[in-house]
Amino acid sequence: MFSNDSVLPPLVSDTGRRFVWHGVFLFLLGLIGGMFVYAMANPRMGLSMHVGTLLNAAFLIAIGAAWTAVRLSPRAERAAFWLLVLSSYGGSLGLLMAAVLGTRDSTPLHGAAQSASAWKEAVVLLLLTVDGIALVVGCIIALRGLERGTRAA
Repeated sequence: MFSNDSVLPPLVSDTGRRFVWHGVFLFLLGLIGGMFVYAMANPRMGLSMHVGTLLNAAFLIAIGAAWTAVRLSPRAERAAFWLLVLSSYGGSLGLLMAAVLGTRDSTPLHGAAQSASAWKEAVVLLLLTVDGIALVVGCIIALRGLERGTRAA
């Protein structure tokens, strides 16, 4: 009776749908992770992981909904998509690892009372740093595309 295309508004691009799919999936992962906060080595960091994952998910859903207004070359669009999606997953994984491993150096406000071993601290720091930089770069690319979309209109 209805085709798959009639379910979503025609103004949603394929890339936008992919952003929304990853956002909803990440939201689900954040909800599941939130059910196990008190089983983590650092429950306070676990709560940060839960909230941070839901925030990343909401961001992906929002950027997906607005993606038709972004004007980028195919190469820049792919770069922005993967930078934003992978950094959202990676940042959530970094926060989860901080909660499970009980690290504190890269997250001093919500970190554990004692520092974890050096390799655990290094892994969490690397994940959060690389994913943070990737998220910023992806946002800058998306903003440039939004600016171009405004000028084109």
